[in-house]
Amino acid sequence: MTIEQLHIGEKGIIKDFLFSDVPLPLLEMGCLPGKVVELIQIAPLKDPIYIRVNGSDIAIRKETARQIEITKL
Repeated sequence: MTIEQLHIGEKGIIKDFLFSDVPLPLLEMGCLPGKVVELIQIAPLKDPIYIRVNGSDIAIRKETARQIEITKL
């Protein structure tokens, strides 16, 4: 399962990245394996989505969310 598949209010634990090169800003904002991620909001046009990780709210593109594998809580 990936972050993109979560519904608003659902949480998961980041398991792995499907990127060949993980974007550094994503790591700097706390998106690391083992961290809990929660889907907060989806933009009106369905992109970007807003997630909460490590106490920070982050906007990411659906394309990016599709590359972050999670285990649903």
